[in-house]
Amino acid sequence: MTGPQDTREDPAVTASTPQLSTPESLTYESTYRLVRTADYEIQINEAGEGPPVFMIHGTGPGATGWSNFEPNIRGLSSSFRCIAVTMPGWGDSSPQSRETGRDQGRAMVQLMDTMGIDRAAVIGNSMGGAIGMVLATEHPGRISHLVMMGSGVWGPSVLSPGGLSEGLRVIFETYEDPSPENFRRLVAVMCHDPSFATEELAQERSRSATSKPEHLKNWLELMRSGEGTVGFAEAGQKIARSQIPTLLVHGRDDRTVHFEVSLRANGLIPDSRLVMFNRCGHWAQLEHAAEFNALTAQFLGRG
Repeated sequence: MTGPQDTREDPAVTASTPQLSTPESLTYESTYRLVRTADYEIQINEAGEGPPVFMIHGTGPGATGWSNFEPNIRGLSSSFRCIAVTMPGWGDSSPQSRETGRDQGRAMVQLMDTMGIDRAAVIGNSMGGAIGMVLATEHPGRISHLVMMGSGVWGPSVLSPGGLSEGLRVIFETYEDPSPENFRRLVAVMCHDPSFATEELAQERSRSATSKPEHLKNWLELMRSGEGTVGFAEAGQKIARSQIPTLLVHGRDDRTVHFEVSLRANGLIPDSRLVMFNRCGHWAQLEHAAEFNALTAQFLGRG
């Protein structure tokens, strides 16, 4: 993996590179940066030194790289340069729309170029895993390893006879009505263990979402138009030719994306392995953070 160039004096970066910190001292503010690429402004939370690892969040109102990966940044930054990305359409990043661009794979390549990172591992939750598949199939030289949680190759199991899964219904309803109660429902449906669905997390997601109402409007417009998942279906069709080492992690009790999509991906991707967590919902990296961190570090060669 190629190390980063020094971007502290680069005008493309609007805040200084975070200084070395202990995992306990890391905060949202101390790890936050806003990176300007050719077409986007992209929020990242960065910590640690070593081989670069991008962490890409899933969909849903109020999602950010930090909210999806805080315990993983703390657990892995002692061995890796952890870069949690908030994709265009979320957080402080640029809007995602037909006019401003909706190709998330393109946004990731621009981010890597701007940061001077030629090749990196990618960890993706749900939509983030789909973005990882786009990189693995369209830009294989840029990705060394792929870790996907609650993600895979979609098929008939995603849409049940009754329509969307319970979790996807709640996501749509919260985009349409970003009320405090809907955010409580959102974090609850993502977790198997209700102790992880805290009021603090619901409020954090609510603040992030309601501070940028254009993100909510744009997501709904793109999804209803069928353009909100550009490249994801094509990546699923091409992934059987991927030579990227891939780790698939799924919660057996995921109420948003059924574990069958990971079984399908495991059957298609030549160099892949699947680990299924019992008593686990859609956020394996949060509900089983210590085990997920150890598993990921071993897979990336730093166990």
